[in-house]
Amino acid sequence: MSDEKPPGFEETPAPPLTDEEVVALLEAEADADAGRVVPHSEVAKWLATWGTPDEKPMPASWLK
Repeated sequence: MSDEKPPGFEETPAPPLTDEEVVALLEAEADADAGRVVPHSEVAKWLATWGTPDEKPMPASWLK
């Protein structure tokens, strides 16, 4: 795989994170490290209801 960029392609660095974003990122990483995650299969099942007559709200248990 080549690291060459196509002609005219320039990478723009992401803006620095705000203090609030840093705190949220650290909290999310701590949750993941502690195993407080929702399995992909459950999220995919929920997302599949979006835009259908049977659309479901996000399970409240995911916020605990």
